[in-house]
Amino acid sequence: MRKPTLYQSLKAKRRSQSLVIGVTWYTEETWARVKATATDPDCFEDSFAKWKAMAVAARRNFQRSGVLALECQIVPEEFSAWCLANNQENNSTSRAEFVSEKLSAAHAPRA
Repeated sequence: MRKPTLYQSLKAKRRSQSLVIGVTWYTEETWARVKATATDPDCFEDSFAKWKAMAVAARRNFQRSGVLALECQIVPEEFSAWCLANNQENNSTSRAEFVSEKLSAAHAPRA
């Protein structure tokens, strides 16, 4: 039996749950710049247009399953500085971690 996809797992959860995720987001320029310095450029779609279509569809699927999917822009300079400070490469894992940290910081409870 195959493991369910993330989308299927999230869809299975009740809609009343307030799950928030960050979706890595780019402009055409930042997409090209981040891809150019990535250690895994093969993980990127062939073009910005293809990436954007995939990202919009993924965000829509998350939202249909009751997940609040927030666009989280990657600013190449900010991401590069984060990678350097955290001894990380520019790869899919570090991009996801960076977005997760930005989202957590933006939505942290205020004291």
